[in-house]
Amino acid sequence: EALGLQPDVVYDLDITANRPDAMSMAGVARDLAAKLELPFALPEPVIVESDVAVVDLTSVIIESPELCPRFTARVIQGVTIGPSPEWVQGRLTLAGMRPINNVVDASNYVMLELGQPTHPYDRNRLPGHGFVVRRARNGEVVRTLDGLDRTLGDGDDCLICDAEGNPVGIGGIMGGASSEIDESTHDVVLEAAYFTPMAIARTSKRINLRTEASARFERGVDSEGIERASARFCELIGSGQPAKGILDVRPVPYEPRVVRTRVARVNGLLGTSLGQDEVTGLIEPIGFTSSEVEPGVVDVTVPSWRPDVAIEVDVTEEVARHYGYANIPKTVPTSPRAGGLSRFQQMRRLVREVMVGLGLDEAMNSPLVGPEDHAKAGIDGPVIEAANPMMREESVLRKSLMPGLLKNLGFNAAHRNPSAGLFEVGNVFLPPPEGQQLPDEREHLGAALAGADATTAVTIWRTLADALRLADSSLDAATNCGMHPGRTARAMVGERMVGVVGEVDPAIAEAHGIESPVAWVELDMGALFDAPRRSDELRPVSRYPSSDIDLAFTVPDDVPAAAVERSLREVGGDLLEDVRLFDVYRGEGIEDGSRSLAFRLRFCAQDRTLTDAEVGAIRARAIEAVESAHGAHLRG
Repeated sequence: EALGLQPDVVYDLDITANRPDAMSMAGVARDLAAKLELPFALPEPVIVESDVAVVDLTSVIIESPELCPRFTARVIQGVTIGPSPEWVQGRLTLAGMRPINNVVDASNYVMLELGQPTHPYDRNRLPGHGFVVRRARNGEVVRTLDGLDRTLGDGDDCLICDAEGNPVGIGGIMGGASSEIDESTHDVVLEAAYFTPMAIARTSKRINLRTEASARFERGVDSEGIERASARFCELIGSGQPAKGILDVRPVPYEPRVVRTRVARVNGLLGTSLGQDEVTGLIEPIGFTSSEVEPGVVDVTVPSWRPDVAIEVDVTEEVARHYGYANIPKTVPTSPRAGGLSRFQQMRRLVREVMVGLGLDEAMNSPLVGPEDHAKAGIDGPVIEAANPMMREESVLRKSLMPGLLKNLGFNAAHRNPSAGLFEVGNVFLPPPEGQQLPDEREHLGAALAGADATTAVTIWRTLADALRLADSSLDAATNCGMHPGRTARAMVGERMVGVVGEVDPAIAEAHGIESPVAWVELDMGALFDAPRRSDELRPVSRYPSSDIDLAFTVPDDVPAAAVERSLREVGGDLLEDVRLFDVYRGEGIEDGSRSLAFRLRFCAQDRTLTDAEVGAIRARAIEAVESAHGAHLRG
């Protein structure tokens, strides 16, 4: 009360760059009135002009219409400089501006109220009493109202000059100090113009000078609201009398923008079902007008204060704003193609799940190893070297997962964890085949278990083969780099090799600091993916009990156990549920060059309990088939 301040409400609004119309009280009020369905009209300023024509008091020449398409001037004579009314000062203060005097305050108030920046000049300090608007020459210097010298001319800099061509202000940004309003001012020339937005934006950024005026001009002000803003200034100034008329120089005429709008497209974008009258009824209160081209299609004329609306989707956005985003029903977009894992990704995930289920932990090693790491793991042959390795210890692309996993097991053994079990899924890089420039890159699965032998490796292979439903999987005795010469096999699916299974050579394990046996499995993921699979069709579980028989054969060492197993499966037919090799024996009672292979066979029928006679007949056929095909003998 002591300061004479009246209660008021101040809105602190965050205006997006595409809405210059909302950088004024009138623009915000227009939107609010439309939203609240209230009438909106800007009051017409009331001024009394003198008989002296404005053209006799000032002049305007635009030399660069590409920078300034419109420039207007008014002259107010007999002005008395003094403080503004308290209500004007109060509102400017609440808006964050410092009141100066009635002329400057009126200019600032018009900018806040209508969004049109203006600039008053002292006519008697303006040589020639007129204006020339032109592009700045290179290196031209202007002293602005803040007392600093600004160097212009490098780009699209627009200068406001007096009638003699001397700069008196930077167009759209800040006026010059030479024609500043002070207590001695009696005649005021008011500039109100429209400047090309991008020209103002570039100049403001380049000279590092951003003002309330430049913030509006660079977004685009209402080029058709200049006359109202000038008249409002004359009404607010509170003293003096404006000359008759307004000097308006407009080398580039204004053309209203017309946007053809399809009601169906509006509804398609928004997910609504608005009619044509509803669409036009939502945008007309904010100044848009429309005319029907044909049913469902209208030409929308964009008001001059909305430079952001240029295409159909912009009109649609205005419809959405005033219809209310909350009123638009929520829908889930549909797609003809649902996302998901590929078959290879599904298989890779299943392989990882099986490995974790077997109690192994996943390792992730670098595909780059040292030059000696392959030899240390017993792997020979050419390698691929990196062109620019970060360090010598990581300069060669790995040919196998064995070097990395054996290092991991050695590290664990050195830290008193001698029975670690690890697996890794990663890429290996083989030399490119003939005619190919890039390396032969393949994704492998590797598994290494310290303190386990080849039997454990076989268990891993069989478990994985069952999980992947591989058809006709088997193991064939073989040798492989880095593997135990007598405890290694090729993993086969049909006639195709998909990897190796067995035990790491003890000397190689010892070289990595591992004193116990190491079970090893390395499989080609791509080969596993391409391998044939058993049908996924479910088979009924028999209600009847199964019958097991054990058969032990003395077999020459050169006969693979997988070949014996294959013969047993062929004889067992549909009644055979499972065949498992559960014992391999060499020693007393077995001839040199031979070994004992013990198999367990399980038989079961879907419709009955098998009799001893039926099982015995199958047993006899199985013995005969193995003995005749492989030179084997049944052990007693």
